[in-house]
Amino acid sequence: MELFNNFNELFLSVWNKGILGVDIFQILIGIGIFLIFLVFRGIISKVIIKRLESIAKRTTNKLDDTFVKAMEGPARFLPIVLGFFIASYYMSFSDDGRAVVDTINRTLITIFIFWVIHQIIEPISYILSGLDKVLTRELIGWIIKSLKILIFILGLAAVLELWGIKIGPIIAGLGLFGVAVALGAQDLFKNLISGILVLVEKRFKIGDWILVEGIIEGIVEKIGFRSTVIRKFDKSIAIIPNFQFAENAVINISQTTNWIISWVINLQYDTTVEQLKTIRDEIEEYIKQNEDYKPELGYAVRVDKFAESSIDMYIRCFTKTDDWDEWLAVKERLAISIKKIVEKNKASFAFPSQSIYVEKK
Repeated sequence: MELFNNFNELFLSVWNKGILGVDIFQILIGIGIFLIFLVFRGIISKVIIKRLESIAKRTTNKLDDTFVKAMEGPARFLPIVLGFFIASYYMSFSDDGRAVVDTINRTLITIFIFWVIHQIIEPISYILSGLDKVLTRELIGWIIKSLKILIFILGLAAVLELWGIKIGPIIAGLGLFGVAVALGAQDLFKNLISGILVLVEKRFKIGDWILVEGIIEGIVEKIGFRSTVIRKFDKSIAIIPNFQFAENAVINISQTTNWIISWVINLQYDTTVEQLKTIRDEIEEYIKQNEDYKPELGYAVRVDKFAESSIDMYIRCFTKTDDWDEWLAVKERLAISIKKIVEKNKASFAFPSQSIYVEKK
């Protein structure tokens, strides 16, 4: 009987003292409260958020869709914060236990606040997209990424401060480390600054066809912090450091408003003056009357010079199209028309030739 009484006293002592000065009954009630908020979290996920997503999809504005999607994570985290806060304040902790629990509550609230700020940045990108005349899409992406990293660092620093970890010495140490890294990573920073200049100056954007003489020609697929990915015309990928675009002339072929055709055709030396004039006039008339060209931008069809084995005629005109494939088709039609005009006037194209005279002794 005495053994049973000892066990009963020990059991009641554990039940009343519990953990960190909280009796077991309060702990069970606290767990129950927390579980209720977890159920509420499930309701938020399956009902409220789904309902808000459905409402947002009915609008033509994409901003509300992005906002609802961005707030989905913090909305599911909020019941956990509230559940732990209410459950912990229902329980009677010792002084030391209360200090720890208060720190946990402050940590959860801090994480929630910075998570909300972090997620709000994403919808801001849609607002900034309206400034596409000032900021490129790629630069906006860089700004958003930088802001997210900054918010994460500030949030982490706030949480560390709550737990008594001083961030001043850490920042000082990182500063010294940063100086050492900067000395050994000059090319990295040079590429980073060059990439920012490319975006700010709008030298090119994703999808543009660019040419850097002696370095690269192709379609821009990605503009990164350090390098730019170019798809060459043989379908291979080239990764070019950004400083190449800052230190060299970049020809953005995609920004060409009107493609030019500039040719020299070679006619035989037995072509008469009348034939030359007629061929010239008919080619000129073809360019002026054809809808493929813009003669108001300037054109030229002139006998240019007497070459070694031909009479050269210079042809220059601008096309209406700025599409590469269509430009090739326009060139083809012009080449066929020129050949027809030359043949119709009974003239012939010249080819490189050399006359050899043999002297008889």
